[in-house]
Amino acid sequence: MTAPTDPASDPSAEAAGEPGTPATPPSSTSSLGRNSIVMAAGTAASRLGGLVRNMMLVAAIGSAGTVANAFDVANKLPNVLFAILAGGMLNAVLVPQIVKAFRAHNAQERVDKLLTVSAVGILAITAVLTGAAAWVVMLYTDGWSAEQLALGTVFAYWCIPQLFFYGLYTLLGQVLNAREQFGPFMWAPVANNVVSVLGFAVFLIVFGGAPDTGINDLSEWNTPRTILLAGTATLGIVAQALVLLVPLLRSGFRWNLRLGLRGIGLRSAGGVALWTFAAVVLEQAGVLYLTRVAAEAGNAGDAVAGNASYTQALLIYLLPHSLVTVSIATALFTGISKAAQAGDTDRVRSDLSLGLRTIGVFTVFATAALVVLAGPATAFIVPTAGEQGTALIAPVLVALSFGLVPLGGMALMKWVFYAYEDGRSVFWITVPSTVALVAGLVAAQVWLPVELWVIAAGGAYALSNWITVLLRTGGLKRKLGGRLDGGRIFVLHAKTVLAAAVAGGAGWGVYQLVGGFDVLTFGKGWVLTMLSGLWVTALCGLVMLAVYVLLLRLLRVEELNGLLGPVLARLRR
Repeated sequence: MTAPTDPASDPSAEAAGEPGTPATPPSSTSSLGRNSIVMAAGTAASRLGGLVRNMMLVAAIGSAGTVANAFDVANKLPNVLFAILAGGMLNAVLVPQIVKAFRAHNAQERVDKLLTVSAVGILAITAVLTGAAAWVVMLYTDGWSAEQLALGTVFAYWCIPQLFFYGLYTLLGQVLNAREQFGPFMWAPVANNVVSVLGFAVFLIVFGGAPDTGINDLSEWNTPRTILLAGTATLGIVAQALVLLVPLLRSGFRWNLRLGLRGIGLRSAGGVALWTFAAVVLEQAGVLYLTRVAAEAGNAGDAVAGNASYTQALLIYLLPHSLVTVSIATALFTGISKAAQAGDTDRVRSDLSLGLRTIGVFTVFATAALVVLAGPATAFIVPTAGEQGTALIAPVLVALSFGLVPLGGMALMKWVFYAYEDGRSVFWITVPSTVALVAGLVAAQVWLPVELWVIAAGGAYALSNWITVLLRTGGLKRKLGGRLDGGRIFVLHAKTVLAAAVAGGAGWGVYQLVGGFDVLTFGKGWVLTMLSGLWVTALCGLVMLAVYVLLLRLLRVEELNGLLGPVLARLRR
């Protein structure tokens, strides 16, 4: 989860431990770029550590096979459950209420109550779901043997408690961001990565690594392996949450446990919460069906992509989104929220347009890069997957990549709906997108061989993103007085698509010139695999980037400065 924030504050008030009155942040490309770079730095550090963590996890249990698929489902459950039961409502309700609370005369009391009520609610939900772990695992799987269900259930008992600490991490992060302390929330996942890397390293030393085809024989899998693997994953999330207490306490903020619903604004936000909850449940129903389809496919054989392969592709696919798109949206959201509350429609429209255009410059290129370089990028980022694992992951990544451009737009657009406390529109737009996702999955099961089901799942996910962003565009156009600066947004994307197509062609030519997938080094250790993926990705990627930037300069795409300006300025200094 990412907390929307506003970059301006009163430092003296912060030092005293009292909320200051946030100033209105400038809606300029340069300001947006500076704020985004600051947050992206922390995200980049956490993602880099996450890649090392993921690489060691794959080395320990593989990217396919019985154990990998069982652990993937169990470790995915707290994320899915958090999205269903807390995440959507926290983003829709808590962020606007914290913004209001910090401007109220009784700010400390209101924030204390908001945090306490939310934490107690998430703790209760976590306890119930942990006790129901067996039923939850059965809900998310299909075609599993009793032995694999038992393993997945044991993993779930260890992993579902992460739900509470994900919630605590989000709660504390929202307060930090509302106080204009951007860095800690973005850097906290580094603590998770450190704990996980150390734990998985111990696992590899004690129990050794998995074969390329994964671990399918459960006769040697025992309780110490389960505790070390799943316990490490959960302990990492605990560290990620608790480390945020340090900057909060150092800044003077104190969280006093106070129960009570009176005077914290939840009554006015109740409608938004209910619609948001319904939308997230519907969204996750589609994810549930996708998980079941991937689980069934994964049991068809070692050479068929399953849940673990899909998760690895999704991890790579989300890297551009988390590094750049989320940072840009985060830098804009609280300003948009304040403008919406003040009735400043022009400001909301301007910030939304700026965000969509700046995000588009990056995501269009990232799409072309992932489509062209899916193979070497996978070999570089997940070298422990081996040749077969890479061959299973890369096609899924290509299919997912076509949904990267709308993903950035729809995320920012959803937050604008929330700024207006409009959960109803978000829900009704979710209906056709979820129907499209499920329909695509059903069509794959009916008409495609099982080997293509997970690839089709990536394509169906991308299609649902496009449907969502188009419907949200129409909804926001009506909400913002019939205008959405659509002309400039469309022209920007047309220029970037043209530039990315040419750049992609150049990158593909260089990729084939050096030998394509066959040039990647497999079977000689993961270090050589990673290095071969690195040099191929870097060579082709730099060619693509140079062509893309040159064409954007020729096409006079000013939004490019919002991404490159702050970076170049730092390099000059």
